[in-house]
Order: sequence, then structure tokens, then C-alpha cells
Amino acid sequence: MLRTTLRITVLAGALMSAPFAFAQERVLPQSPVLTVDSDMMFSQSQFGVRVAQELAAEESVLLAENRRIQAELTAEEKALTEKRGEMDAEAFRAVAEALDARVVQIRKEQDAKAANIEQRRQREQEAFIRVASPILTTLMRDAGASVILERRDVLLGDPAVDITSFAIERLNETLGAGRPKDVVPEDE
Repeated sequence: MLRTTLRITVLAGALMSAPFAFAQERVLPQSPVLTVDSDMMFSQSQFGVRVAQELAAEESVLLAENRRIQAELTAEEKALTEKRGEMDAEAFRAVAEALDARVVQIRKEQDAKAANIEQRRQREQEAFIRVASPILTTLMRDAGASVILERRDVLLGDPAVDITSFAIERLNETLGAGRPKDVVPEDE
């Protein structure tokens, strides 16, 4: 008897809470002004996650390369320091200057590689914004808005008009982790 009463109570509770679960469905806010966090939109979208993973992998390779180069140059410097007593001052200076010049050149090359990664990050974000623009325009129209402001530029606002999560959802549905063929970063 107790089990039957308990089951009926649990079933009744589940049935009574069901309408509330449906009532909690997210609804796009209806407002003339909306906000969006574009950094969050990028970083939490499948596209942004893919880009972050690819760039992190490139940065990891560069970091490993930098460590390897540093170890090699440190070993060369140590060997040169040990040979200093056996070398004529002029010959030592020439070898040391050549090593310094090589270090400067390597640093320039490695800095250029890091700059290339950062430029790729910028190109990917620009491509993302180009793809996101029509999606944001549709969200703006669907919400009856005339403007979408960057959330960080709003001094005081109602969080209910933030559409970042809606934008991420639509971007993931439309774009996923890839990019359409007609939207490619400019120098690829």
C-alpha cells in the first residue's frame, strides 16, 4: 500500500512538473535593443573551439621547437665558453659574434612564426564574424530589434536582452566546427 501511494505521489509530481519544464523553454527576447558577447560567441561556438584547438596545437609545436633550439644554443654557448681558453681572443670573438648573429636570426624567425599564428587567429575571427553577421541579422529581425550592441560596451543593461547563447546555438547549427566554402580567411 505504501509503495502504491509513493508511486502515485511520484507520478503525480512528475506530471505536475511537466508543464513547468516546457514553460522554461528559452525564448528569444523581444526588444528593440539586444546585446551579444562576441568573444564568448566565438570561443564557445564549435567553430571557435576548433580554431582554438588548431592554434593551440600550432603554438605547442612552436613552443617545443623553441625549447629544442634554446637547448641547442645553450649547449653551443657552453662549448664555446669551454674552448675560450684554448682560442686566440680574435678567433673567439669572431665565433661568439657569429653565434650571436645566429641567435638574433633564429629569434626573428621564431617571432615571425608566432606572429603568423596570431595573424591566423585574427583571420579566423574575421571569417567567423562574416559568417555570424547574417545569423545575427536574422536573430535581430526575429527579436524585433533594430540594433545589437557588444555587451562589454553597455554600461548598464538588462541581461534578458543578451542573445549570445541563441547566437551560439544557431551558429553551431549552421556552421558547426567548419566553415562554408565561400567564407575562407583572406590569404589562404
